[in-house]
Amino acid sequence: MEVQKHVQDGRGMVAQAGGAPVEQVLKAAHDELLQLMQQRAEVMKRIGTVKQIIVGLANLFGDHVLGDDLLELIDRKPNGRQPGFTKACRTVLMEAGRPLGAREVCQELEKRSPAILSRHKDPLASVTTVLNRLVDYGEARSLSNDRGRRVWAWVSDSGHVMDIAPSRASA
Repeated sequence: MEVQKHVQDGRGMVAQAGGAPVEQVLKAAHDELLQLMQQRAEVMKRIGTVKQIIVGLANLFGDHVLGDDLLELIDRKPNGRQPGFTKACRTVLMEAGRPLGAREVCQELEKRSPAILSRHKDPLASVTTVLNRLVDYGEARSLSNDRGRRVWAWVSDSGHVMDIAPSRASA
């Protein structure tokens, strides 16, 4: 004897689990989730583009042309505390102007704020994890360099790294 499961929806209607109404709801939810994730990726690309433009202008003209709110939004306003690890990795990648390997991100973090790496048992693994999350968020993309090594690049609307001005490291 086969036992059938029933599911009650919010309107008090009962559908057989695995039946057409449940499958229709799952398909609609799946389609909406895919659409929302695509929209999130597009918004993150646009945010990346705008941040890179602002960073490029600040590199050209100096941070003094930006207000405090804008400095904070691009992670350049000193606020007396260590920035978050993800935020710091995001900033390094965004300002790099080229794809970076995890070791390069670690080296840049070491230059900018050595204390942030000291809190991690394996900084390289932590940086790699964060860079992969930025890919999942749609903020970065993962590539292979000419030696077959994995590198990450900040994503902009056009889908490539914008190189509008030298980074602070090379200025």
